[in-house]
Amino acid sequence: MKSEAVLTASGLSKSYWLGGREVAVLQEVSFCVNAGETVAVVGVSGSGKSTLLHLLAGLDQPDAGSIVVAGQDLSALSDMELAKLRNRHVGFVYQFHHLLAEFSALENVALPLMIGGTKKPAALEMAEAILERVNLNDRRDHHPATLSGGERQRVAIARALVMNPEVVLADEPTGNLDEESADQVHDLMLSLASELGVSFVVVTHNTGFASRMQRLYRLHGGKLEVER
Repeated sequence: MKSEAVLTASGLSKSYWLGGREVAVLQEVSFCVNAGETVAVVGVSGSGKSTLLHLLAGLDQPDAGSIVVAGQDLSALSDMELAKLRNRHVGFVYQFHHLLAEFSALENVALPLMIGGTKKPAALEMAEAILERVNLNDRRDHHPATLSGGERQRVAIARALVMNPEVVLADEPTGNLDEESADQVHDLMLSLASELGVSFVVVTHNTGFASRMQRLYRLHGGKLEVER
């Protein structure tokens, strides 16, 4: 059973040094994401949106503050434990799909399962089921180069969901797509959040998509402001 709060960030701060000057990217950012909730984070380029996602995923460490994902405090985990948590509890979707060119759509989706220890026959069966959910079962044997941009991104979403994670973190997931394909991917993500009860935290420049999420935040001057 998934807990009510699947992700909690408390007092996150992060700075970088640029040209001998300290730049505060995030300042005391706090929010929580509940099971099945869709959350959008908007802001101008360089406002810290991607930095925030990297912290939430445990790919980088905050200067201050804490992050709890699936009941686990990221700061208390070793690198191996972090990798295991990301594999089992967090899905990722990026602007560029990052599919492996030499593998079919089915094999790309099955990879997280096999990395997590699932035997290949079972992993392929589970991957096929999630590809069917994103309406791509008829393309399961195709390699990324033979898929459209929208199809590749749907494969990436299937890969993000195949481990049944508590939360999916998406960084400009449709920034590389034409408007029609982007709208289809938006519809898919929102319907999957509802059907599967998985949470989505999406960084996006697409204000139309952001407005359809249940909660909307804006990063401005290092602060996370509630828009809705």
